[in-house]
Amino acid sequence: MNPYFKHESAYIDEPCDIGENTKIWHFCHIQKNARIGKNCILGQNVNVANNVTIGDNCKIQNNVSIYEGVTLEDFVFCGPSMVFTNVIDPKCKYPQVGARFYKPTLVKVGASIGANATIVCGHTIGRHSMIGAGAVVTKDVPDYALVVGNPARLIGWVSEAGKKLVFDKNGLARCEKSGKTYKFENGKVTEV
Repeated sequence: MNPYFKHESAYIDEPCDIGENTKIWHFCHIQKNARIGKNCILGQNVNVANNVTIGDNCKIQNNVSIYEGVTLEDFVFCGPSMVFTNVIDPKCKYPQVGARFYKPTLVKVGASIGANATIVCGHTIGRHSMIGAGAVVTKDVPDYALVVGNPARLIGWVSEAGKKLVFDKNGLARCEKSGKTYKFENGKVTEV
């Protein structure tokens, strides 16, 4: 018996490593050498490509493809139909197939990516950051950043719990949801 749930319509290529209590729903495809952590939820029609690593407690909504070169750390949320890429200049006449062509993308712990957002490859999405629905990320996103638009631009800062942070004259802000305190200093946010 598997330690994870797989809907009968899902395909899982071997070998793969899938953690306990993970749920893989309708029409998903998990490709060879993918590693998926514990307690993850993969919604309908999710594709996880070869050699992808997904941490624990991630939620990947319907119609998301996680291509080779993308790594998700723990507690990452991928909204419905958001898009990852792995090649900067794709051309059918000049194919670029294989890991040596792929630009890696790292999505750090607790990051949240909104529905229909696009993450252009070769960038890092910071810890506990939030990417707004429909945003197009073309550069690295700092920890705790709130970015929106096309191209995505920084419009504020959020706590680990996703609440907007309002900093006082000392550069401190308290999250109303978690009670944690954050400091804004030298253009960066850190938990105190």
